[in-house]
Amino acid sequence: MILKQFYLNCLAHASYLIGDEETGTATVVDPQRDIEQYLAFAAEHRLQIKHVFLTHLHADFVAGHLELRDRVGATIYLGVKAQAEYRFTPLGGGDVVEFGRVRLKVLETPGHTPESISIVVYDLHRSESEPHAVLTGDTLFIGDVGRPDLRAALGWSATDLGALLFDSLQSKLLPLPDASLVYPAHGAGSLCGKAISKETVSTIGEQRRLNYALQPMSKKAFIELVTADQPEAPPYFVYDVVLNSKERPTLEEALERELKPLTLDELLALQAEGAQILDTRDPDEFGAAHLAGSVNIGLGGQYATWAGTVLDRTHPIVIIADPGRENESAIRLGRIGFDHVAGYLQNGMRSLESRPDLVAFTEHLSAPFAEELLSSSQPPLAIDVRTPREREQKHIGGSLGIPLNHLTEHLETLPKNRPLLVYCAGGYRSSIAASLLQRSGFDPVCEIAGGIAAWEAAKLSVRSAQT
Repeated sequence: MILKQFYLNCLAHASYLIGDEETGTATVVDPQRDIEQYLAFAAEHRLQIKHVFLTHLHADFVAGHLELRDRVGATIYLGVKAQAEYRFTPLGGGDVVEFGRVRLKVLETPGHTPESISIVVYDLHRSESEPHAVLTGDTLFIGDVGRPDLRAALGWSATDLGALLFDSLQSKLLPLPDASLVYPAHGAGSLCGKAISKETVSTIGEQRRLNYALQPMSKKAFIELVTADQPEAPPYFVYDVVLNSKERPTLEEALERELKPLTLDELLALQAEGAQILDTRDPDEFGAAHLAGSVNIGLGGQYATWAGTVLDRTHPIVIIADPGRENESAIRLGRIGFDHVAGYLQNGMRSLESRPDLVAFTEHLSAPFAEELLSSSQPPLAIDVRTPREREQKHIGGSLGIPLNHLTEHLETLPKNRPLLVYCAGGYRSSIAASLLQRSGFDPVCEIAGGIAAWEAAKLSVRSAQT
């Protein structure tokens, strides 16, 4: 048996290929939408992908089940409680898919979602009774469990799903042997949990001992624990849940339509009609020179998550990227179902060399100089765009806390007759925020270079919620 984990850092997403060398058959579980890596691995190991499982209808990414179906003819499997437009094989508790010396046994493990399943993996060469591993989807993470509050918009209360999650963990997963490997669908950084470990594999026994949500407690206490202090979910999560149940164009079809080079005049015409101009270069490059009115979300950070948070699905997106990175920019949008890209600026920022009137800048101030300005008689308004939890731990005195995911809701409350100075942890989110402010007509807008990390490195004072 072959069991290969594929880990996508930018979405903290783990997917899996399980193969049987004797029969040359493989299954992919929770694939990302761009599927080339699975096809390449299967070809290298002389495997044919015949099955694709979704442990649930994911909220934080669009899965590649339709892509694998259309490319290699894979059969799609979902939990028996799932509803979808496309044809799939429903699997309930105890159902088995077996090929060669590999057995995949389904456990119904609702809680994160109503249709969630986990997949117990048996390597029949080793044992027909003891499982080798369990793929837990978003039911059980390393160090955490799936949040039960993401289906509220679709009519499911967090309390009801939390109760189901407790039962799934206690009666379905914890009875598995301690040596069973645990392979979840997400790692640290995913918004599908609140305390997920950086480790991407564990065992049932280790989780029984160390996972805070698996310690002995009542169902009521568990529900209170797992529904408290969850990070705020981006608005695209509900959209992706629904899209994962739909028959839709494949990523390949979307990219064929989207990757269209545009002249500067064509871009400006689209911008005038309301298109969102997305600059995917690094914040330092963007600050040095960018098209006025563009929004910076760099490929070097949590690009797709922030794009899904601050951009909308009702207006086309035009990409400005470093030449050669247009394809990556569009693929990573496609991973969250943002298929409304109208094209990209041909030759990137070089297209603006003859139009300096269209170029804007964002000044990055050193922490000591920013401190001088904030101590002056006419200081700028400092805006902290980190999360409330980060701000409670430390912040710059006198700054205004507006989390980046809520910035556009507060634009009308900000002064237009006062300079704005934006900061975050290290500079990635502040560049997004500054670009949104500039697009909305605020001027001047500056950033603290290096964020609060640089502020502290310069030994400048910070405050906490208690000071």
